[in-house]
Amino acid sequence: MEHKDIAVGLDIGTTKIAAMIGRRNEYGKIEILGIGKAKSMGVHRGVVNNITQTIQSIQMAVDEAIAVSGLKITDAVVGIAGQHIRSLQHSDYITRPNAEEVIDDDDLEKLEKQVYKLVMLPGEEIIHVLPQEFKVDGQAEIAEPVGMYGGRLEANFHVVVGQVSSIRNIGRCIKSAGLNLAGITLEPLASAEAVLSNEEKEAGVALIDIGGGTTDLAIFKNGIIRHTAVIPFGGNVITEDIKEGCSIIEKQAELLKTRFGSAWPGENKDNEIVSIPGLRGRDPKEITLKNLSKIINARVVEIIEQVFLEIKNYGYEEPKKKLIAGIVLTGGGAQLKHLKQLVEYITGMDTRIGYPNEHLAGDSDESLSSPQYATTVGLLMNGLKKLDKEKAKTIVENKVNSPIDTNEDEEASVKEPVKPPKKTIFEKWGEKFKDFLDNAE
Repeated sequence: MEHKDIAVGLDIGTTKIAAMIGRRNEYGKIEILGIGKAKSMGVHRGVVNNITQTIQSIQMAVDEAIAVSGLKITDAVVGIAGQHIRSLQHSDYITRPNAEEVIDDDDLEKLEKQVYKLVMLPGEEIIHVLPQEFKVDGQAEIAEPVGMYGGRLEANFHVVVGQVSSIRNIGRCIKSAGLNLAGITLEPLASAEAVLSNEEKEAGVALIDIGGGTTDLAIFKNGIIRHTAVIPFGGNVITEDIKEGCSIIEKQAELLKTRFGSAWPGENKDNEIVSIPGLRGRDPKEITLKNLSKIINARVVEIIEQVFLEIKNYGYEEPKKKLIAGIVLTGGGAQLKHLKQLVEYITGMDTRIGYPNEHLAGDSDESLSSPQYATTVGLLMNGLKKLDKEKAKTIVENKVNSPIDTNEDEEASVKEPVKPPKKTIFEKWGEKFKDFLDNAE
């Protein structure tokens, strides 16, 4: 297979930076060729706060992925999260000069471009403009207006906004690590891509991605993204609480959490005790598992309640907005024991743990379908989609440019030349952003 068929997803997280190289196999599933991960040093709550350390961590992860796969990496699709991300609903319309012509992609593009002109707060920039549904001449709930007649085209948009400086810093890190930025994607969207099925997105589902520094939320209904949010708490604050509550060092707290921790305090007996070696000649500490669970439970409840508040803000109680498929938990934090039960108890919604194995080839290493790689797999899928689009585009362009075969049936010669598929808003934004970075250098 040619080298250009591979893509790279790079997840710059608060606790780990992961780079994943992959390609599509002949069945359209994703084959992971290499993965590298490094401890993330310069990221706090999803935002880069130390460029030098982040560049080093990215390089370590990328080098490891290169060593495993034996392939050279040039471009990467990167995820963005952090507490500076906010989303808003916006509706906009255009009046078409000629209502007798059918609506085409250019009209949609014009409408989307208009949304990009929205006035943001100083220092903010629009990352995604995601159309929800369209109206043509007042006729509502149109999913795909292309090909319809109409003079006025309007749409509701889900607009995701982030801080210019944070986005620029990520671009800077990627560039300094010797990579090209192939695209930037909101992390909850990437995770959703990897772990949700189309049926769930149709029925209505909330994806909660519990990372180290942030907890991301994406809500889908009728197959369309309806709400996104980034909550600035994740697994790290749980570790912090254990560290403070038990007066132990961070490394021990993290081990306690992952090995013995549970989100449900009721199930530990009073006499279950873990002994932790003391520092340098001090006596070991004894910690009861019941207390450990209580500490974890208090913090997890707080995180879930904040997420649940966002789900309420979306309006899930209205019959039309009902989330029939409930909640899917993913991210490293989803591996916490009894978390599913706790989330069901707090929200009263069906819950499952999401593994990113839906789109992976059957013989993939089991460790790669762990919830902690959901975002990375999603970013990789995003990169592969971009490649597919570019391929389709070149095929179409070749068709348009090549003379039509004379022995084809008559109809063929009448057909209009096929338009190359339009770039997604995101690719355009990525290109704009690249130019912007190059000029900033």
